[in-house]
Amino acid sequence: MNSFFELTTGDRIKLYRQRKGLSQVALAGLIGRSEDWVSKVERGVIPVDKLSVLLDLARVLDIRELAELTGRNIALTTAGSPEHESVPAIRHALSVISSRLGDHLPGAPLTPDELAQRVAEAWHAYEHNVDRYAIVGPQLPTLLAEAHYASRHARGGGEDTAARAVISLYHLLQVYLRRVGERTLSRVAADRALQLADQTGDPVLLGASAWGLCSVLTSTGDVAESADLARSAMEITTPGADASPELLSVHGALHLAAAVATMRDGRPAAAWDLLHAADRVASRAQVDRNCWRTSFGPTNVAMHGVHLAAEEGDATEALRLADDINDDNPVLPLERRTRYLVEVMNANRLKQDDYATLYMIGRIRKTSPEEVKFFPLVREAVRDLLKRERPSYRAELRDHAAHVGVLAG
Repeated sequence: MNSFFELTTGDRIKLYRQRKGLSQVALAGLIGRSEDWVSKVERGVIPVDKLSVLLDLARVLDIRELAELTGRNIALTTAGSPEHESVPAIRHALSVISSRLGDHLPGAPLTPDELAQRVAEAWHAYEHNVDRYAIVGPQLPTLLAEAHYASRHARGGGEDTAARAVISLYHLLQVYLRRVGERTLSRVAADRALQLADQTGDPVLLGASAWGLCSVLTSTGDVAESADLARSAMEITTPGADASPELLSVHGALHLAAAVATMRDGRPAAAWDLLHAADRVASRAQVDRNCWRTSFGPTNVAMHGVHLAAEEGDATEALRLADDINDDNPVLPLERRTRYLVEVMNANRLKQDDYATLYMIGRIRKTSPEEVKFFPLVREAVRDLLKRERPSYRAELRDHAAHVGVLAG
């Protein structure tokens, strides 16, 4: 029998639910979720990393301290990781009225082209550098101030270039903050991007910004809202016969966002239909591209097939689909490749293939040593392995556990 401190969050939810004499159906009804969602959480198929959901569970299960439910101190972020050192300055920048951002900056504002270049450089560092959190995070508050300052002073036809750069920067903030577990701040950035994009009337900007907000909504468990938003944006971005690669990419990415949200909403048949529709868009696009950081193309559609199969609980099918995917595709940014490796790791975890799971954790850590700390599924996998660790991999496992914060180093 495993000791209580070794249990995962899913294990603990199941234990407390049974102690209360509740069925999965009853617990689901009390917190406004589906039986399928409760089952997946208890089996570790999906993590519980939204604070409001944890609080609802604690209330229904009569748990006084969230640490009893999560196995860790609640002074952590909602993703279960310590707050990244760059977050306080970003939080402060996002709390300043936009029209005042940059007023303190010395010298002339950046030109629209200079601003676009600065934002592109920040994106490149984030997408390709293994130390991207340490490199990009400290830049973001000042860059946000410079962006709004430059946008306010844009003249002579440069207004559109500046607006696109500001929207792109808010997309970067949304992704960065979501990955380090700051979902509330990520939502702020995503909302601002969508508001600015809506003002431009450009369907590409609007679709890309809606896609970003869908990612935030899905990550916070608001899956029905995410699917609805994606479908609404899909109508706006419907591509004609002469559609640009940007519009095709955004339209296809919205299908993928809707597919993930719909699967998590307990509608697998509809989710697979959306994936097949995305595949048809990818056939039109023909090649992988990273327009507006959507990573859209045949490879990403295939990666989403692995994700849907794993979320549906069919780890065997997920791994079968993964056999045909080149996860080193240089067109895809580092973050997308890392998330895909986590999905393959989770499929191996569901199969209880400990050696394959450990191997994938090693690949994830090597690929992105910073980001591996921010994935709840990785920490859950490490906790699972610690419950049945073997001498042959004990040292390697404990090293990974210390790195992701499951064990003290």
